[in-house]
Amino acid sequence: MNVPALRLTHEAQSDVGAVRQVNEDSFVALPEHGLWAVADGMGGLENGQWASGAVVEALSRLSPESDFDAAAAKVAEAIHQANATINAAVRESGHNMGSTAAALMILGRRFAVFWAGDSRVYLLRGGQLFRMTEDHTQVQDMVSRGLLSEEEAAHHPMRHVISRAVGVEPTLELDAVADEVQIDDVFLLCSDGLYGVVSDDEIAQALAVNPVSAARDLVALSLSRGAPDNVTVVTVCCEETTLLMFKSEPA
Repeated sequence: MNVPALRLTHEAQSDVGAVRQVNEDSFVALPEHGLWAVADGMGGLENGQWASGAVVEALSRLSPESDFDAAAAKVAEAIHQANATINAAVRESGHNMGSTAAALMILGRRFAVFWAGDSRVYLLRGGQLFRMTEDHTQVQDMVSRGLLSEEEAAHHPMRHVISRAVGVEPTLELDAVADEVQIDDVFLLCSDGLYGVVSDDEIAQALAVNPVSAARDLVALSLSRGAPDNVTVVTVCCEETTLLMFKSEPA
């Protein structure tokens, strides 16, 4: 059976927000490689900006792969290389710095998601929003252990304290999931500056109403609510490619 090809379209928006002076978020969009990522730096001003940039730079250096498993291994290795680069800078400078990482790879009709920290990847499928990542935060750890409800976690004063990030330790535990892509899937990658002020229901609505402009619309919504943090949103739409066959008439 012939499997229809996918047409992948994306939009990316990043804003410093209404409070911060420097945008410590970075993103990469490489549709020709089927790769998108968001990184949210930590360490203040130039340190956080440099750390998230190191994640994006490592991913940007990747060359295309035709084999899904080989491509996924390269993405993971790039994030581990960024971990080594950032951690070496931490040990040399004595400054605390690090970055989250949330990456999406699509090759053929399969996708993989990689993450460390609290940047997220969502999937809108059949009108339902799925969170593909689980935050690496102290509060999420308490939710997983049944000590807090999701509602309590959403308003907990320590909800932004990260328990895992790229570059903080010499070795990185990187989480990953993989699955099949379906026609009309819409992925969204974001930093916590989005979901800190915009609910999952609002994210789902924006993706369902107009996935093409959802990144712009959601960043604008964050700004309208005071955007206390940097906010970055990347959307990726998976559509079927229609091949038109033309038959010429005999002369």
